Amino acid sequence: MIGQRQETAAMTDYDEKWSAVSPAVTEWLTETYAATEITYIDKGWSGDKKYRIDTACGTKYLLRITPENFSGGIGEYSVREIWRKKQADISRMQQHLAALGVPMCKPVESGHCADGVYNLQTWIEGRDAQDVIPWLSDACQYAYGLEAGKILKTLHSVPAPADQMDWECRFNAKARRRIREYRECSVEFDGAEEFISCINANCGLLRDRPQLFIHGDYHIGNMMLEDDKLVIIGFNRYEFADPWEEFCGIVKSARISPIFASGVINGYFDGEVPTEFWRLQALYISSSILASVSEAIPFGDGEVGKALEQAEEVLGWYNNMKNPIPSWYFKGYYLQNIDGIPYKMKSGYDFDFLHEYGTVFKVFDDQDSGNICFGIRGKSQGCGEAPRYFVKYAGAPTEAYKGTPQDAVQRLKATPPLYRTLAHPRLIELLETREMGGGYAMIFKWAQGISMGRMYPEEHRRFMNLPTETRMRIFRDLLDFLEHVHRKGYVAVDFYDGSVMYTEEGNTLFCDIDLFCKKPYRNPVGRMWGSSRFMSPEEFIRGAEIDEISNVYMAGAFAFALFGGYERRLDSWTLSRKLYRVVRKSVCKKRDSRQQSIRQLIEEWENARKEETEYIDKGEYSDGFWIY
Repeated sequence: MIGQRQETAAMTDYDEKWSAVSPAVTEWLTETYAATEITYIDKGWSGDKKYRIDTACGTKYLLRITPENFSGGIGEYSVREIWRKKQADISRMQQHLAALGVPMCKPVESGHCADGVYNLQTWIEGRDAQDVIPWLSDACQYAYGLEAGKILKTLHSVPAPADQMDWECRFNAKARRRIREYRECSVEFDGAEEFISCINANCGLLRDRPQLFIHGDYHIGNMMLEDDKLVIIGFNRYEFADPWEEFCGIVKSARISPIFASGVINGYFDGEVPTEFWRLQALYISSSILASVSEAIPFGDGEVGKALEQAEEVLGWYNNMKNPIPSWYFKGYYLQNIDGIPYKMKSGYDFDFLHEYGTVFKVFDDQDSGNICFGIRGKSQGCGEAPRYFVKYAGAPTEAYKGTPQDAVQRLKATPPLYRTLAHPRLIELLETREMGGGYAMIFKWAQGISMGRMYPEEHRRFMNLPTETRMRIFRDLLDFLEHVHRKGYVAVDFYDGSVMYTEEGNTLFCDIDLFCKKPYRNPVGRMWGSSRFMSPEEFIRGAEIDEISNVYMAGAFAFALFGGYERRLDSWTLSRKLYRVVRKSVCKKRDSRQQSIRQLIEEWENARKEETEYIDKGEYSDGFWIY
């Protein structure tokens, strides 16, 4: 135990020494830049020591120091090699790229200091792209990918020195070394021979490939968002090589956001991807995957496990390297922009008529109903806050809709009476309807909040992280609303998680009731409209009656979504066993076995909650469930 404590203390002391800057560097930063705080940044695998420098005037800088006596490294490049590059011309290269308009940290100064070779750059006040982009809408993810691809094309405009060694010779030597190192290492994995075969089958494509400046590690993890604009970081592994080898980094991007990764490729090639590119990319990725396995060994079993997991995933994408085009790639959307907001369509459509209401600040383009929706900020009226509207529009060629715009218009025109008849404190407020822009629009009062819908990943995540009591209140509001619907003589159809919101005022709000139907109602088509997770069995049977008992099933499905993570197993359920039994009954396949009305479901739910409260008061609790 004493030895362990001494080892821990030694490691802590080492970490503190590694992360600290020398007194000489501190003095230089204080005298030259009026530094008030020097904060170590524990990120990245480059071997550089990185710091945020805060100054008295409020300006911030990024300081990177490559220790001259550090012998480690990542991948193909040791830190000494990186240091030699920096020593020669990294600052000059940064200035050149900045002049080309590449969004990046701007160089301030570089040189030698007491701790090694330093590079002082402007600070990016932003967020890591990999933490933000995956939670955005598909259109926004794709738009950022397109932007990243165009930036990469600009990076690849800098030619290599005239004396650069022939690329075919260079890469073949690298590939042979990587294959040899893999065969000699202690780790074997299924699929390695497929990677090696892919390299050997495509190496002829290396002949006469151009060599240009490449970033060396271009992927979503080396990007940030500052004022919602991409900024590229992590240039320490740059070199001159075949620009298409840069796309090895697409593996990391695709694992986080395939839509973004597809956008990078499409943006780089302006939508026309050469067939030869796919074969070369498969070659380069095969070589990179082999290297990642052998290079992970010094870092322990954890890193080896990650490398093997990545290799397995890549083999799946490429069907064991038989298909040069990865399964995650898609040819993209037709994107439009309105007031700086990207959205996807099947083809172009002019939405300028929306500016009659104000400025668009949000677009909802993921519906398969034929409608597209907009959040619009109106003009300020006097001293009051500017009104905001939610506009649902039919008549445009939306991306996910399989019908005709004319059909969507007719269906939306039949909707306003529903909102008027079923008006409820928890239903979105309809303000007006009108024909405009060659289609039809419904204008609602805007409600600021978060959606439960999984098509909006970030909002869905926040919604599902609401406190349990809040989600229980939302579920009770849903039951009350469904009971109201049936009292009015209607049945809920195509009511799903995307129809539920939680507002910033702390209220439940329902929307998108366009397909609710007057009772009695029978299934006219077989598989009806909506999300199958929330549909009763009779909504898949043509001619079956769709009624209140069907909506009991729907309500139970909502309960499992809210309190079971969309799973219907007891081990996923986060409330009591008694409540689980109530909800499990509501989703029985046999109609006669369910509660026979929303009112019965409400009463059974409330009785179970009352008993739960009584047991809580008695303190009877075991294994995460209240005992009954």
